[in-house]
Amino acid sequence: MAKDGTNRGGRRVRAGDKPQPLADKISAGKAAKVLAAPELHPESMLEADDLDDAADLYGEDMPTPSDYLSARQRDGKPLGADDLFRETWKWLKERGCEKFVNPRLIEAYAQAFTRYIQCEEAISTYGLLGKHPTTGGAIASPFVQMSQSFQKQANLIWYEIFDIVKQNCTTAFVGNPQDDIMEALLSGRKGR
Repeated sequence: MAKDGTNRGGRRVRAGDKPQPLADKISAGKAAKVLAAPELHPESMLEADDLDDAADLYGEDMPTPSDYLSARQRDGKPLGADDLFRETWKWLKERGCEKFVNPRLIEAYAQAFTRYIQCEEAISTYGLLGKHPTTGGAIASPFVQMSQSFQKQANLIWYEIFDIVKQNCTTAFVGNPQDDIMEALLSGRKGR
């Protein structure tokens, strides 16, 4: 610590070797910590007879997406982010990582990516140029900047989700749902 009370020196942020994905550690035979539910041993298993006054519990496979993800837009079409939420959740469940990702993070990703698609559709409809409200001159379409902003936001959230999967997935996985989401959403909008 310096005389003025500030911390200086030390290890730089993000310096050093990057963490290795869990699947790579396991395949290389290195020690790895798997964040999963504790293993159940047969001798500690409960029988149905042991549960006299137990409540009937129902497991929830997937949390329901919030209503704002399917809200009607000004053009009368639904937003469609709920479909992307379900698709992303299923992708996470196939890899056994759905319990590590907060559903709100998936909702934020679905909304940002769907808004990006909306902006791209507006650019396709109205073009790259707009009309200045007072002078009437040509200006850049505001949808272009909004599109870039939503795309950046969606990518940052996706990298966060994908990093959680990469660090916790014990099996090798192929495919990234982001590869064909745009095509699936755009083709799905034609029918709406």
